[in-house]
Amino acid sequence: MNSKTQNIIICGLFASITAVLSQISIPLPFTTVPLTMQIFAVALTGLILGSKKGFISILIYLLLGAIGVPVFAQMTAGLGILMGPTGGFLLGCPFMAFVVGYVSEKSSSKIYTLLSMVLGLSIVYITGTIMFSVITKSTIQESILACVAPFVFVDLIKLFLATSIGISISKRVNIGVKSC
Repeated sequence: MNSKTQNIIICGLFASITAVLSQISIPLPFTTVPLTMQIFAVALTGLILGSKKGFISILIYLLLGAIGVPVFAQMTAGLGILMGPTGGFLLGCPFMAFVVGYVSEKSSSKIYTLLSMVLGLSIVYITGTIMFSVITKSTIQESILACVAPFVFVDLIKLFLATSIGISISKRVNIGVKSC
């Protein structure tokens, strides 16, 4: 199989993994943002695939959702989700995958990997908070309290897991940047 075909398949596979993990969703009574495994999937995608393929994979996931394939949390889809109050959290995900992937290409340090995941998560939080604030006409502080504060601790646990699992997988498979 040629490299281009393999890359297309791998990006599609990780978009699918992200879609499946996004369905592990717990709606919380105090916010409109559900607790999902999406951040875990995005971090893992960036770590294993690298910056370019990680970004493309998560972009494919978003495009599938945008055209109506129910890949977002709680089997939702459509441009309304991407342009709605919580859409900014989704739109930040390709950039998270890119940042994590970029650092994983440059360093094999677990600390740098984890820090890149925290930076990537910060990008997701910033884009999500700003969009939520604008659409709901909330203050930034209200938006942070509603959409970020309840998730920080759990998201950090997901990043620790993604670091451990992703590094282990990367050592065993040859699908990341070094295989191109």
